Amino acid sequence: MAERTQRTVRDLRRVNRSRILQRLYFDGPLSRQELVTATGLSSGSVSNVVAELVDDGLLEEAGTVGSDGGRPRTLLQVSPASGRIVGVDVGETRVRVELFDLTLAELARAELPLTGRHHDVPLITRHIADGIATVLREGRTDPGRLLGIGVGVPGIVDRTGPGGALVHGQTIGWDAVPLEDLLRDATQLPAAVPLFINNGTKALGRAEMWFGGGRGAEDAAIVLLGSGVGACIVTDGAAHSAARDSAGEWGHLTVAVRGRRCRCGARGCLEAYTGAEAVLRRWQEAGGRPPDGADEETALTALVTAAHPQDGTAPDPDALAVLDETAEYLGAGISDLINLFGPERVLIGGWAGLLLGPHLLPAVRRYATGYALAHPAGRVTIDLGTLGPDAVTVGAATLPLADFFTNGGRRTAPQPARRAAATGPRTPRADRARRRTPG
Repeated sequence: MAERTQRTVRDLRRVNRSRILQRLYFDGPLSRQELVTATGLSSGSVSNVVAELVDDGLLEEAGTVGSDGGRPRTLLQVSPASGRIVGVDVGETRVRVELFDLTLAELARAELPLTGRHHDVPLITRHIADGIATVLREGRTDPGRLLGIGVGVPGIVDRTGPGGALVHGQTIGWDAVPLEDLLRDATQLPAAVPLFINNGTKALGRAEMWFGGGRGAEDAAIVLLGSGVGACIVTDGAAHSAARDSAGEWGHLTVAVRGRRCRCGARGCLEAYTGAEAVLRRWQEAGGRPPDGADEETALTALVTAAHPQDGTAPDPDALAVLDETAEYLGAGISDLINLFGPERVLIGGWAGLLLGPHLLPAVRRYATGYALAHPAGRVTIDLGTLGPDAVTVGAATLPLADFFTNGGRRTAPQPARRAAATGPRTPRADRARRRTPG
């Protein structure tokens, strides 16, 4: 009974620490009196927990504010210097690694290009390890100060086995890649530094919900358009989650029976009509001429310029037709999200989404609401994400941050070394207005 009581008290303290930390993180600076109102805790509990968090170096004073007829109240905020976090985006054209302080202000970054769609597992592992080493060096950060490393990857993340996260990325040739163990070996970081791996689209979704266009929404769909296509579904303020994390694979919804071949091998996937690679292929089939040797981002910019020239020349009708067809397929895909989940907001992000979005958005809205049922379509807004191209990296950094909150401001306890079974690869911040608690 004594052990159970001790555990209950410890758990209650952890929950109270978490509640105060999150409230200050997203709504601070706040005074102790404001924390009592905001958290529902007693003034004594707030005072005790705040004293602990100050002693731990997690909170700091942020000035004072006057009170009616009384002494000025001291404001508190989360201390940016109290922790460091690394976010990693394994993208389609580069691996981006960023070092953040506890409030997700960027301290250092490294970008390592991927040419010719090379997602060779040893190369990606080496890029991540090199990027982490670079940002720690440039950010003058001892690895022991890291609260954790978050990694956003393309594909399905499977956490059901004993050997750490496995990544199934069919479109990039990854089959049960034991990425967690590979990164443990490659980075040589202290065992106490937690490593979190998740689908990159879900990382984007969390970033937009915490800091971007999703703030304040309970039900949302965040769409990522790049070479591939994915979506993060948020209901009641929380992203859909599962041990086998396939929630981002909306791009492989069938939109045309016996349609175009998708890079996943199937026919008629949404990605085969709206992913940047597919859009450029359709433009070339129509006679479009991307610049010789151009990468995808440059080629897609050339398509947009041909359709919407700024020099007074006439628009290219083929380029316009390709973009309108892309908008219709994207709108049809979004209508499925509207009918299935009834989101109040749909946000479009990803590098291709942000590039195409300003030109496609009116048509996407028209097609999406036209294909969707009237009632759910009548309550949804469709807009662009607000965090820009760094959104996946920021979202990846929120993975260790969310764990830090859950543990009341303490880092996850070191885990014993885990080895994957003999399975392996068979083929090779926007405005930081903190007005939302994490879901």
